[in-house]
Amino acid sequence: MVVWTVANQKGGVGKTTTTISLGGLLAEQGYRVLLVDTDPHASLSYYFGIESEDLDLSVYNLFVQVSSKEQILQSLCPTKYKNIDILPAVMGLATLDRSLGAKGGMGLVLKKAIQKLEGEYDYIIMDCPPVLGVLMVNALAASDRIIVPVQTEFLALKGLDRMIKTMEIMQGEQTNLFKFTIVPTMFDKRTKASLMAYRRLQELYPDKVWSGVVPVDTNFRNASQIQRVPSDYAPSSRGVSAYRSLLAHLLTLSAKNH
Repeated sequence: MVVWTVANQKGGVGKTTTTISLGGLLAEQGYRVLLVDTDPHASLSYYFGIESEDLDLSVYNLFVQVSSKEQILQSLCPTKYKNIDILPAVMGLATLDRSLGAKGGMGLVLKKAIQKLEGEYDYIIMDCPPVLGVLMVNALAASDRIIVPVQTEFLALKGLDRMIKTMEIMQGEQTNLFKFTIVPTMFDKRTKASLMAYRRLQELYPDKVWSGVVPVDTNFRNASQIQRVPSDYAPSSRGVSAYRSLLAHLLTLSAKNH
């Protein structure tokens, strides 16, 4: 079971789109996929038609009680795609930093919960909120690889700098370094700003930046409006083609690490 966390401390860079696109492509290849929504806004959950206000069980329960494997499985929501399940988010997640932030041992809640699902899924992909707190710390600590989508514009590069510093701080004394891949998103080859930001990314993080780019593609928005994963809605679109290439790259990296 491989765990990927999609994270960036800047909003609007394509985290949820990346989570859904990679999850859809993995499911298409026959892998059993669990998508975990750790963002109180619950965009990932809403994408698949899950109304968080109606849920009795969600990610939130993992933090407020010790959950057995059976309880975790009961928290999962199926989707219209047979190989994709969701562990949904609720607004109550927004209170966790205030209620649990100072409590010891809260950084590994998600990791311990996910370990109980060994054998149930091939891939788990976690979508993070754009703020550093209990939820992001948990998602980072649980992951085998961190995927960092970065919009190709200069303000997003500042957000990336904060994200890198966060990972360095969390690394602390650990011997296993965080493995992460930077993914340039919302790339528009017609604009000078996109081209310059992309070149800057390659200069600053030559060994960490995926060599491709995810272009601006209205198919992502259109797919979300009818609650279909992009690879189902527009399989030959340039955006989906980019995520196919990214997935091939990530699978190669996973194979090297195992």
